[in-house]
Amino acid sequence: MTSSKAPAAGPPTALTALSPLDGRYAARLTALRPLLSEYGLMHRRVQVEVEWFIALSDAGFAEFKPLGEAARGLLRSLVLRFSEADAVAIKEIERTTNHDVKAVEYWIKGRIRANAAGHAELVRAAEFVHFACTSEDINNTSHALMLDAARKSVLLPALDAVTQALRALAQAEAATPMLARTHGQTASPTTVGKEAANVLARLAHARGRIAAVPLPAKMNGAVGNYNAHVAAYPDFDWERFARTVVEERLGLAFNPLTTQIEPHDGIAELFDAVARSNTICVDWCRDVWGYIALAYFKQRPKAGEVGSSTMPHKVNPIDFENAEGNYGLANALLAHMSQKLPISRWQRDLTDSTVLRNMGVALGYTVLAHNSLGVGMGKLEVHRQALAADLDAAPEVLAEAVQTVMRRHGLAEPYERLKEFTRGRAITLEAMHEFIDTLVELPEAERQRLKALTPAGYTGLAARLARRA
Repeated sequence: MTSSKAPAAGPPTALTALSPLDGRYAARLTALRPLLSEYGLMHRRVQVEVEWFIALSDAGFAEFKPLGEAARGLLRSLVLRFSEADAVAIKEIERTTNHDVKAVEYWIKGRIRANAAGHAELVRAAEFVHFACTSEDINNTSHALMLDAARKSVLLPALDAVTQALRALAQAEAATPMLARTHGQTASPTTVGKEAANVLARLAHARGRIAAVPLPAKMNGAVGNYNAHVAAYPDFDWERFARTVVEERLGLAFNPLTTQIEPHDGIAELFDAVARSNTICVDWCRDVWGYIALAYFKQRPKAGEVGSSTMPHKVNPIDFENAEGNYGLANALLAHMSQKLPISRWQRDLTDSTVLRNMGVALGYTVLAHNSLGVGMGKLEVHRQALAADLDAAPEVLAEAVQTVMRRHGLAEPYERLKEFTRGRAITLEAMHEFIDTLVELPEAERQRLKALTPAGYTGLAARLARRA
């Protein structure tokens, strides 16, 4: 009898991870993990608390004199040298506080006490750590810093690798003719490079939108009105001070009007922009999948790789399929986040908190998909013989050219005449030439020019357009 009892749980490993991002695919996301994990959130919280504290020392308050360079260096070293051991220490404090931001505050104060020798000024001013702040003042700025770092150092470079592969394909195959298919049917020819250039142009626009989204932040207290700030220092320009901290010390966009929370509209806009680029990539994945099925592309097999457990000949388009699946997962999460995060009951509810903890999951699937797509692009080889054979088998696409020239020269009912001639018979180049020879109204030079046309030569400006990529 087989036991249904699950094996005893041990420490999490790559094989026992619930998310494949931390299991099967963990090695591909090492650059993203320190930025968008809970460790990354703690790191940014420490950064914000430290910069707010130092800024307060420069505000001119009699009770908090400007800190010396040694004290500033000590505080900023907490950020620069923040380690996993520090994060573990904060989590240990949280066991008592049951409040993650308060645990960061207590940890910073603990580090100040631990370095009391030679830093009496820090000890005296310790209660200015987290001064007049609500947790969301620290969290919203931290999330913005996390996303900005991930965008610049991981997300955009991953997308750039995809666009670079597309650009290389567009340039190399700018003039390689390919039969187009509209509604799944043979259509006027294009080139391989032009089809890559189409996607490249879309992604370039989408990338610009991702890079341009400002990430707003606020430092205005419990309900956004600087209530506690004004109670402590009624004559101080707190709004100007908060703007300076957010813009100059943290490098974020300042949001002057909020409730307790920054409303996350900037994060939603960023996630919408990422989802748009992902959708464009899905479109390309599906097209390439189809082109591989038509044998327009071959795939260079990887040594030792198995395409099918039973059919030895297969080289499956797994990279494009994996990419499509992961883009779908990413967009499902990004869509939920962009729709949910800007909504908060009255001045604050906590429904955003658990959602924001999944930013790394959504962007992780995006980066993973970009990686798979890039790998797939690197395996592609243009199958020139298959492209040429497909074009040669579709002379009917030249009917567009013939009837358009007939229109130019004023021949009556060109579309209808072609339709009548071709109906019920196989369309071959010979048949098309036969029809052209009946067009005595056309100048001889035009008839000869049309008869010299082949599907492979009927690509319009495709090559020129592709080379602009």
